[in-house]
Amino acid sequence: MKLRLELFVEAPERSLDFYRRVLSFEIQGSASAEYTMLTNGDAVIAINSRSALASDHPLWLETGEKAGLGIEIVLSVADVDDAYRRAKESGWPLSDLAEQPWDLRDFRLIDPDGYYLRVTSRRAS
Repeated sequence: MKLRLELFVEAPERSLDFYRRVLSFEIQGSASAEYTMLTNGDAVIAINSRSALASDHPLWLETGEKAGLGIEIVLSVADVDDAYRRAKESGWPLSDLAEQPWDLRDFRLIDPDGYYLRVTSRRAS
């Protein structure tokens, strides 16, 4: 089994810029205003236009409502220091890199549509 996240966003171009510039995802195939698949290693996130959803779809939101409530997207990386440095250089707001008591180091950030992300890796032994 593999997991692919499908994020429905207000402005796909803004989300594509965020995931590419801040988290180093790359476009797979062709990009469109309605659907674009991004990858970084084994992580796959598809960016979809929220406007493509029917008004009776369970993920349909009123304008101004926050997407992603109740979900934490965890991205495991080999080198969290490098991921943190690249994300910090992008200028996007993010937390400090922190040591967690469960033997992980991580930082956290929120994407343009309110999806909460944690970027993490095991502490070096």
